[in-house]
Amino acid sequence: MEARAAAIAAGEAGELVWLLEHPPLYTAGVSAKDGDLLDPTRFPVFRSGRGGQFTYHGPGQRVAYIMLDLRERGRDVTKFVADLERWIIGALGEFNVKGEVREGRVGVWVERKGPGWAREDKIAAIGVRLRKWVSFHGIALNVEPDLEHFSGITPCGISAPQFGVTSLVDLGLPVTMADADAALRASFERVFGATKTTAPPL
Repeated sequence: MEARAAAIAAGEAGELVWLLEHPPLYTAGVSAKDGDLLDPTRFPVFRSGRGGQFTYHGPGQRVAYIMLDLRERGRDVTKFVADLERWIIGALGEFNVKGEVREGRVGVWVERKGPGWAREDKIAAIGVRLRKWVSFHGIALNVEPDLEHFSGITPCGISAPQFGVTSLVDLGLPVTMADADAALRASFERVFGATKTTAPPL
């Protein structure tokens, strides 16, 4: 990923988005606090250069690494992050899920209510970095991960009981990874422009 971002910055490669799944692991962004790693022996822990704190990646979660050239897209970091949020929110809208952003809480959230209770659950995380105006790292959308795996960390440093983690399947939607990919692609094209499929790197 970093090699590709460097090649884009050097004018030697084009923009690229990788869609993948990780084995179960925790990643720590540059703002991660050691106390938020509640179970350090549960899964491998990777320190990364992306923004943000601790997050979980694993099967059933669509991770998208986004290598875009912001020199060609306005050199506006605030707009880029807002566009990532719009991308995720648009993809969720394909399943009639209302994703929202909240000031002071990174990522995309959904409101959940029942008799006598209300909460907001995070359904997608965002953690990016720029080098020479080329982005890398990216987003993680919860399609059908094991949500219990998030209990080994304080996700993104947020531990208040009214905030949790959810997924499309947890919301009662029988969404497959292929369904999620189609929604992500359609929304990406609305926000960032046309795409074409390419073979994965060796």
